[in-house]
Amino acid sequence: MNNSEQLLARVATEARATRPWGWDSLPTPVDAATLARAEASLGFTLPPLLAALYTRIGDGGWGPEYGLLPLLEGKSSGGEPAVVEEYFTMRDSEWGWPEGVLPISHWGCAMYACVDCHTDDAQVLLFEPNGGDPRHAWFVDSPDLATWLTAWLDGTGWYEEDNDDLDLPAWQDARTHA
Repeated sequence: MNNSEQLLARVATEARATRPWGWDSLPTPVDAATLARAEASLGFTLPPLLAALYTRIGDGGWGPEYGLLPLLEGKSSGGEPAVVEEYFTMRDSEWGWPEGVLPISHWGCAMYACVDCHTDDAQVLLFEPNGGDPRHAWFVDSPDLATWLTAWLDGTGWYEEDNDDLDLPAWQDARTHA
């Protein structure tokens, strides 16, 4: 079993065992046709690990805090729209939302965990607009999706109570991706 398979197995175990706030059960994974429709709508493919999370673990409903958003259809436990709908809403907003950066999980207070789909590693970003300045709303949460998932599984993410003093670096590429 390679590292990705081991990580997916750990995520699946945790996803089956815990429910983020508001989710009653783990949604079923999306099928290949739903993934293809989502990617066609977006105009780009999801990084392999992100696609595997949706097709093998569940269509949202697991992960840190409020959990991952559904991919294409439905609403999250907190009423946020699915990833594809939220992506287009944010692209049309005054925030200058970067092309290819998917909001995958809502943290509350207008903050999102996002995946940069420009690379297979899928850098994870934090969108934190509460300062009011779009030029200073983006931070690097994790260099890649695998590291972000491991931090969630290990309880070492910035959002954990013991880590509330961690400062995330600004995402310097935000303006070049807009």
